[in-house]
Amino acid sequence: MRKILTAVAASLAATMALTACGSGDATPSSAPGDGSAPASGGTTKLVVGASPVPHAKILEFVRDNLAADAGLEIEIQEFDDYVLPNEALANEELDANYFQHLPYLENQIAEKGYEFSHGEGIHIEPFALFSNEFDSADAIPEGGVVAITNDPSNQYRGLKLLEENGLLNDIAEDTTVLTLTDEQNPKKLTFEESQPEVVVQQLEDPKVAAALINGNFILNAGLKAEDAIAIEKVEGNPYANMLVWRTADDGNASIKKLDELLHSDEVAEFIKTEWPSGDVIPG
Repeated sequence: MRKILTAVAASLAATMALTACGSGDATPSSAPGDGSAPASGGTTKLVVGASPVPHAKILEFVRDNLAADAGLEIEIQEFDDYVLPNEALANEELDANYFQHLPYLENQIAEKGYEFSHGEGIHIEPFALFSNEFDSADAIPEGGVVAITNDPSNQYRGLKLLEENGLLNDIAEDTTVLTLTDEQNPKKLTFEESQPEVVVQQLEDPKVAAALINGNFILNAGLKAEDAIAIEKVEGNPYANMLVWRTADDGNASIKKLDELLHSDEVAEFIKTEWPSGDVIPG
């Protein structure tokens, strides 16, 4: 009996020794979104939501050229609208998103109560007025139909662009197409509100004189900002797009690292090379 117990004890000791050796040889890795820096030789995975162009393309450049050296693995999820990326972030389906500017984010936070934080602006996509019929903004006739987004922050942006080109007057931040007075709208323009992804399609509608199109949808449609009949100024522009994450992840070192990469000289040079016509501008 004593011999049997001795043998069992020896076997257990050997098993424990092997287990200890095995755990010592393993290389630990960080869990995605846990806020810790990646372990030596490991990577941290981040799932980032983005509009297809230019945001996803910029993220692809970071993923393929910069992420590995920074200890990051980036999974990109593309969204074709402006609503779902914030919903997915709030629901913890994403670690961050990259598609929006500060005025839009602030509107969404006020409207839906999101607890989000953000980095500095990475790039600007100038808002533009396109027409298949007219060569200049002032050629749009009295009563002309203008397609415009129903998103409040970008609608104001479009109305300001029309003001800058002499079509509207005295546009304030709370002005909408529904509150325009005769004094503000001397040409009696008619506005058709739609989702931003629909506005670009309305450009082909014969009854639409012009369409105010968001920058990333300009690119999606194969248009060029240089062909617009009016385009937003870049200097002092508050509509730079940025990386957004949940406020609970303010201490997440991996998200901070991704934001740093998006502001790198390499990304700025990629943007200039990829969109030389000024459709996307770093800063």
